[in-house]
Amino acid sequence: MPQNVQSFEFSDAAKQLRAFVYEFWCEHGHGPNLRAVHDGTGLDRRAIIQAYKELQLGIICVVDQDSQNCNVLKFQPFSSFPSQVEVWIDGRFHSFAGCALESVAISRMPAFAGTELTLKSYCACCLGSVDLTAKDGAVTPSNPSTLVHVSTSPWDWNNNDIVHQCDSMNYVIDAAHAERYERIISRRGVLLTIEQTAMFVKATGDERMWNPDWVAATIDPKAVIVGMKQLGVDVSPWTGERSPVPA
Repeated sequence: MPQNVQSFEFSDAAKQLRAFVYEFWCEHGHGPNLRAVHDGTGLDRRAIIQAYKELQLGIICVVDQDSQNCNVLKFQPFSSFPSQVEVWIDGRFHSFAGCALESVAISRMPAFAGTELTLKSYCACCLGSVDLTAKDGAVTPSNPSTLVHVSTSPWDWNNNDIVHQCDSMNYVIDAAHAERYERIISRRGVLLTIEQTAMFVKATGDERMWNPDWVAATIDPKAVIVGMKQLGVDVSPWTGERSPVPA
């Protein structure tokens, strides 16, 4: 349960690796293998793998720590495998975003400054098209009723890694589609407007790639819920334990 991990400063090797992977992914649309990292940083195999593990503890990435080549599954805000959000630039596919929440922050990265991105996703309920445009952190959905649905509680985020929680963060066409999706997956969830989503990820977007000394993040479930509530999100589906026990 890597929650409430005390914030720590990444090692020089981890900072170097993080900067390289971000630059590589923004340029190529996919992550580097060990050889590419070695060529780009001069780090050897052991140093690279240990740095990836350090970055995962700080919620920067997810790697298969049991693989001999330390396969990179996610490097926020990107995903190595097909996700629910495609990122397009100038009419061409660039990469997969980690999730609906992460997709909103991608255009804030320095590599995309001044560039309009198209986020192509789908409604979790009916798989209908959901498109958004993003530029310098400002995101505009083609359909104003578009929402982000989160169907896992922060108390279960990052139990092992963030793959499960990212999978639960999806776009929906509107609240009615969200309610139908909840019945499909037998889970309740919370809903964020695009504006609320942008505010929630703003702090991360303001640090990622901009601050080379950005410290490790942590998952604090109480803080997440309070932060969401302060944004005006109805967090009642996450706070059932605060309601009276039925007689």
